[in-house]
Amino acid sequence: MKYEFDAIVIGLGPAGMAVSIMGAEMGLKICAIEKRAIGGECMNIGCIPSKAMLKMARARATVGELEKLAMAPLPLPDVQNPFAKIAADLKYIGEAKNKKMFEKVHLVLGEGAAEFIDSHTVAVGGRRYTAKRIYICTGTRPAVPPITGLDQLEILTNENVFHLDRIPESMTIIGGGAIGCEMAQAFTRLGCRCAIVHMDARLLPLGDTDLGAALEQAFQREEIPVYNGRHIRNVEKRADGQVVLTTEEGDELVAERLLVAAGRSSVHASLQLDKAGVQFDKRKIPVDKYLRTSQKNIFACGDCNGHSLFTHAAMHQGMLAIMNSMIPGPFKIDYRKFVVPWTVFTTPMISQVGRSRQELEQAGVRFEEVTCKYEDYGAAIAENIAEGYVSAYITPTGRILGAKIVGEGSGEMIGEWALAIQKKLRITDIMMLQHSFPTMSFLTKRVSETWMMGMMKSERIKNLCRFMFR
Repeated sequence: MKYEFDAIVIGLGPAGMAVSIMGAEMGLKICAIEKRAIGGECMNIGCIPSKAMLKMARARATVGELEKLAMAPLPLPDVQNPFAKIAADLKYIGEAKNKKMFEKVHLVLGEGAAEFIDSHTVAVGGRRYTAKRIYICTGTRPAVPPITGLDQLEILTNENVFHLDRIPESMTIIGGGAIGCEMAQAFTRLGCRCAIVHMDARLLPLGDTDLGAALEQAFQREEIPVYNGRHIRNVEKRADGQVVLTTEEGDELVAERLLVAAGRSSVHASLQLDKAGVQFDKRKIPVDKYLRTSQKNIFACGDCNGHSLFTHAAMHQGMLAIMNSMIPGPFKIDYRKFVVPWTVFTTPMISQVGRSRQELEQAGVRFEEVTCKYEDYGAAIAENIAEGYVSAYITPTGRILGAKIVGEGSGEMIGEWALAIQKKLRITDIMMLQHSFPTMSFLTKRVSETWMMGMMKSERIKNLCRFMFR
């Protein structure tokens, strides 16, 4: 059968952009469908605007710190409406940068939602498109928990919080994951009184226990109340316009606005996947290890398949999906074998990769945790960033199982650990690599040196060293 296109891509978030641009550069005829804006949630209402807001908030906090040192008032940046600046930057990125990358792609933008007609045909905006292969990259959207009264309120989520016309005076945030924590700190530093309430026993429940504890300590210093392990009874809007949140434990939080950051939900219902013979459930589109759905010519990449809901994971999956479309069976690439680092862009910045302490302990794996603190590093002290640590889980033979970093630059530093774990390097490989000094990444080398010095405590090794030194 002759198809109009080699491939159809549904959704132009990180995964869809990777498939579309790579496929077009390889000489394939690509049709890319996006009902809203190129870049998807990350570019337009997620990672990029949130990082811009965090940067503004950090600049304001820095001015406040300098003011204390100078013991004199300094002009604070105008932060009543940071959203106008964010919107202008996103408009420029979308029009001047993103669209240029799709010059070789047949782009169907803003013409409506796509739906399957059969396993090779997709309809959108009254027109049908056919392709040999189809890539579903529809992502997720904010989940709204079934809390009494929530459906009666005008709530904020990451879909609309960056469209405000001013910083609210106060805000209650439901959810203590990455989004909730980042927005709590950003809005607080921009002059909004924030509080976090969530069901989990600690912040950042996907990470090691000490990571959430470190962030909670920082929030205490910034007077951001955190209500852990709470069950929300109901929410309601008072006559004066304030929103009241009540917990089963007896807490009552009052604020001008309510932000919901309580997880993600799938958005594939409108695709009519049953018409294409693709199996799915309410939460995700299941895929095999090569990212293929139950219909082998249809792939599902990124958040929609429920595996590692991170932008970089979606980009990576998009790349692997287009590659697996061309690689012969025995040589296809299993997407599950790649490690997925993650970072929360608060202050302190928090990153982790590999296996967690809980996973290792439950599996009965023998390991040692080696930690080096920022406060013991002269460069960190001199730069006034002596908060945090670099820590790694290492076997007696030097194999690296996992790593976590709390502190300045952790998002840039975690990549080295991810590569070491993925390539099965030993901690001695890191020790033998020269690290530029005095960077924060030198703490990574210090972890390796600390592990080696620990090995020197063995009398057998000491005797061997003395013998070899003769």
